[in-house]
Amino acid sequence: MNGSFDVTMLSPDQFNTVYNVLSFGFASMLATTVFLYISQARVLPKYRQAIAISATVTLIALYHYWRIFNSFEAAHATAGASFNEAYRYVDWLLTVPLLLLETIAVLNLPSGERKGLVSKLVPASAAMIILGYPGEIAVENGPKMMWGALSTLPFLYILYILFVQLTKSLESQPREVAATVSRLRLLLIATWGVYPISYLLPVIMGDSAGGAGAFVGRQIGYTVADVLAKCLFGLTIYKIARLKSAADDPAYAEAEGVH
Repeated sequence: MNGSFDVTMLSPDQFNTVYNVLSFGFASMLATTVFLYISQARVLPKYRQAIAISATVTLIALYHYWRIFNSFEAAHATAGASFNEAYRYVDWLLTVPLLLLETIAVLNLPSGERKGLVSKLVPASAAMIILGYPGEIAVENGPKMMWGALSTLPFLYILYILFVQLTKSLESQPREVAATVSRLRLLLIATWGVYPISYLLPVIMGDSAGGAGAFVGRQIGYTVADVLAKCLFGLTIYKIARLKSAADDPAYAEAEGVH
């Protein structure tokens, strides 16, 4: 449930805005999932796991956007029905660790480094999502800020570890790959930064958790962030996998026209 907000309070324009942005999220996840599953054969075998994980991320998100969309329609059409924001948190609990795994997989790091990163990042991502949910459904700003601050600690830890690891990996990457990985660091920070802003909209707007403006803004922010963090990020992982495949195998580069 999303605090105490009643979806029937939305104006026609607000309803259409949320309806359309959720539809955009669903369509983006669907298109990216199909593309990645079809295209994973176009990279060398050792990089296909990263592409398969990326496609699984958008597939999970596709299912949850379908559930979110249905919940939103039902809450607006049926008296007494509530909009279930928990679908987003269930989605993030599954997809955020996978997003981290796909990043680690495409870098093709030594086994010891991979295991070390997984043991640090996966528990931190679970803590981030679990700590954020009580604040999401809080009606008062005080508890929202408290849980948001607690959730921010593992959030910053994840960004720090990933940024450091991605920076270290630049030294061992081909020039084209290094440039793309460098942009991936900025994409990671930019897209993940949208989530806390959306989370804090009730506070930023001086709106209560039940305010229509904060609700609409949060749905737009979360959906745009999801599309960037899952679809665009996944496509960037695919690009890195193709560049690394070309660097590893000149015959592949010639056949695929990747230089």
